[in-house]
Formats: sequence, C-alpha cells, structure tokens
Amino acid sequence: MSALTVSQQPDQNWDDLVRFWEEMEWPEGSKVEIIEGIITVSPAPAVPHHVIAARIHRCLYSVIPEAQGVFQTLAIAVPSRLGMLIPDLVVTQLPDHTESDTHIPAALAQLVVEVTCRSNARHDRVSKPAAYATAGIPLYLLVDRWAPGGPTATLYGEPKGDVYRVLGAAKFGDPLRLPAPFDLTLDTGEFPET
Repeated sequence: MSALTVSQQPDQNWDDLVRFWEEMEWPEGSKVEIIEGIITVSPAPAVPHHVIAARIHRCLYSVIPEAQGVFQTLAIAVPSRLGMLIPDLVVTQLPDHTESDTHIPAALAQLVVEVTCRSNARHDRVSKPAAYATAGIPLYLLVDRWAPGGPTATLYGEPKGDVYRVLGAAKFGDPLRLPAPFDLTLDTGEFPET
C-alpha cells in the first residue's frame, strides 16, 4: 500500500496546516505527516520495520542519560520547511513543558532515525533529511531496507543549510558507529532484511 497525499490550498500558512493536521480525523494506525507543505498519510509499517526500530531503541536507551528519552511517533515541527515530521525514533530531552501537546520543535532533537518503507523511501532519503538538516538536528540515521545496492544504514551529521555530511555507512551485517554523545556501535546484522 502506498502513501496518500492530501492537497492543501497554495495560500495556506503554517498555522493553518498544523491546525488541519491536528484537528482532522485520520485513519486509525496510519502515520500522518506534513512533508514540504503536503499532508501525507502512510499505512502502518511492516513487522521488520518495527523490529529494526525496536533494536535501535533498546541500544539507545543503554547509553542516554536519565534526562533524555527515545520516542516513537513523536512529531517534530520544522516550520521553515513546512514540515511536521514523525521519525521512527527521536532522541531528545524529556519534555517537561512544551507549547503544544502534539509536537516539539525539531531543534530539541539530538538524533532522528528513519527506517524506510518501500512506499515512501524517497521522503526518508530526500525530503526529511533536508528538513532535519535545516532544523540543525545534529545526527540523522537512515536505515534503508530498500536501498538500490542492498539494505544499508547511513549516519549523517554536521548539518549545513539543508545538507548533511555522511559520517558513516554500513551494509546490513556490518557495524555502524554512532559518535558522542552516544558512543555506540550498532550491529546491523541484527536487522531483518525483508
């Protein structure tokens, strides 16, 4: 099943988009994001997708301080890119008070993780990293099960404008090192390929 986009009027502003995103009743179990000003509704991901996210989640909790959390399905706002993005995982300080109960500013994130789905891999490879880099999120981990050369995990960092630099890459089966503040080596051999 592929993603569905909901057209918006060209003159709608960020606040209107967010209000529509927050107030609309979306299909149960779907992932609803605003990507480059377009509301995108994606089906729930497959089991291997969840297994990869769970393994990374567990590893991250072994190295982060008590004041931080690893969140699934936490929306992060990037208004400058007309984005309300929901990464598979986001590492941030434990929220004590936010302006919204539906999302946090992307600038609070230290690491975002996306695991590609076949139907919307382009967003994870192009649109989302541009938004994450623009927001200044220090690290972006892309686990691409559908990469043209075979499944890979790529760590991006050092954002400049809307571009990241590749800090490391590994084919599934090879280790991938996450730098400080995580100082963690992921065993991508534990990730299911299909």
